[in-house]
Amino acid sequence: MIHNTKNLEEKSIPVSITQAALKIARFFADEQVTPEKKKQVYLNTLAVCAVNDYMEMMNIPTYPKASDSWNCAMRYYADVADLKLSALGHLECRPASPGHLCYIPPEIPDDRIGVVVVELDIEHQQAVLVGFAKTVKAGELFFNELETIEDLLAYLDSLESNPTEVKLSYWLQNIIDAGWQPIEKILASKTPQLAFRYLNGVTRGKLIDMGIELPGQSLALVVTLTPKNSVEIQLKLQVHPSDEQAYLPNNLIVKVIDEKGTTVMEAHARSGSTHVTLEFNAQIGEHFSVNLELGNTNITENFVI
Repeated sequence: MIHNTKNLEEKSIPVSITQAALKIARFFADEQVTPEKKKQVYLNTLAVCAVNDYMEMMNIPTYPKASDSWNCAMRYYADVADLKLSALGHLECRPASPGHLCYIPPEIPDDRIGVVVVELDIEHQQAVLVGFAKTVKAGELFFNELETIEDLLAYLDSLESNPTEVKLSYWLQNIIDAGWQPIEKILASKTPQLAFRYLNGVTRGKLIDMGIELPGQSLALVVTLTPKNSVEIQLKLQVHPSDEQAYLPNNLIVKVIDEKGTTVMEAHARSGSTHVTLEFNAQIGEHFSVNLELGNTNITENFVI
């Protein structure tokens, strides 16, 4: 779809590049070896920070620490510029190139919920959020292919109000839903201890932001599915604390809810719990939800076998 670039320019959003953003960008860039890589990381980080600041102004919860762009190994080995939106997924934040275009590198994962194009004027410490695209494809992305930032807000609102079901049987065909990653990516320090538990089947995990109940932290929901026969799958659900924490909060409740809304099983974290586990069998086509309850916060993930 070709869009009106004049309308795009009128609806682009200017955002100040803060001293905090410049400091983070310099720190991340200084870790790199070559001048080219230093520049790449510097610009990527400023673009991510600009989008993060705008999302905060719009009261859209973000979790930068769960982004690939905040992972030092990912920054070193890949061209990463994503921002984790707490409840929605990873949003690419790409600095624009001269000439009304933006370059999307080939290593971008296919779980991105969209891409925001950012023009950077470092001399005047200003960024401009030009527009966004829902589809993230490698190669050149021209401004006339973008929708407005107003459209982005409506799109994010639609994602929030229409939670998608995670299609677990697809995992067995290596088709993984957005946001679900190998456990070594989300629980790096715990992977050696966890590896023996997940020898069979397919295992993926997702970081869950519990908001003000766990500020600056997250929980990892890990799902392992093992086929029993052509119609039945064995499921193991585990919740772990994030890498920074040794134990779960002791008032955490994890529930499995069937498609009628009935709680069919639940587990409570006790003082000193390193994880909670729920196991059950389900059949192809069956729907269920997993609910994490902590204080006044409830987060639900919906699944279908």
